[in-house]
Amino acid sequence: MAETVNAAELLAGFTDRLLRMTVTAVEDLSPDEVHYRTHERMNCIGFDVWHIGRTADNLIHFAFEREQPVWLAQGLNDAWGLPKIDQGTGMPQEEAAELRFPSGTALAQYTRDVQSAIVPRIRAMNDEYLLETTTIRPQGEMSKWEIIGQVIINHGNNHLGQIGLSRTLQDREGLGF
Repeated sequence: MAETVNAAELLAGFTDRLLRMTVTAVEDLSPDEVHYRTHERMNCIGFDVWHIGRTADNLIHFAFEREQPVWLAQGLNDAWGLPKIDQGTGMPQEEAAELRFPSGTALAQYTRDVQSAIVPRIRAMNDEYLLETTTIRPQGEMSKWEIIGQVIINHGNNHLGQIGLSRTLQDREGLGF
């Protein structure tokens, strides 16, 4: 008997796991730990967490549907003094290093809010919708399933790995991938 796979269910599950692990990675960190950088050319944990959440939030809400992301609906750009539109892609290292992030608890809550908003949306996407293409920067035109798989899940997990390293170098418990 042939087994079938639901692409939307898989993409939703991997996105959910990424965002849950991101919450776990940041929610117990002090402000100094949130801003810890392993190297002068590396981002701090706060940047990586913010970037994971903002990227997923912006792609599913704005790039796909031209809807307001959680980020703007909650006014976090003003509340936290961070960019309104930018989510860190292509940001010069010097500029990224100067950003100041809120507490690990606040970053974790934003990530939870993004998770609650987008995972059900991804789960409800049908194959026709996932095959539609859209243009995102700097990647160009991609199908929605490729954007979720490559830009949200794969790229986000790369940042999550950097967060795991930063936690370990601060004598914090690893993420237990």
